[in-house]
Amino acid sequence: QVQLEESGGGLVQAGDSLRLSCVASGRTFRSYAVGWFRQAPGKQREFVATISWSGGSTYVADSVKGRFTIFRDNAKNTVYLQMNSLKPEDTAVYYCASAEIFTVVAHNFGSWGRGTQVTVSS
Repeated sequence: QVQLEESGGGLVQAGDSLRLSCVASGRTFRSYAVGWFRQAPGKQREFVATISWSGGSTYVADSVKGRFTIFRDNAKNTVYLQMNSLKPEDTAVYYCASAEIFTVVAHNFGSWGRGTQVTVSS
């Protein structure tokens, strides 16, 4: 198993920035990529961004492209989600997850963190 723990969420105003962190531990050799997903109340879980450890390939959802950036620090087993120009519609629980392939499909991610709450007020 890969253990994942998110941090960095909080309450901010529209236009503010947050940086989320996802620290991977345990059987990290099984992790090829880490993705960020979010789930707002009453909505389905939504893909946000993913990154591979090895080459740093990224894929970012159109809904956040230009505002959110995903990057990683391999030495720290940490993936970050830099969120700028936050909007109220970004309010959600943000989860990071690990997959054995580079993918954007939630079911392909086998290990998930517990999530961190991001609330953006207007």
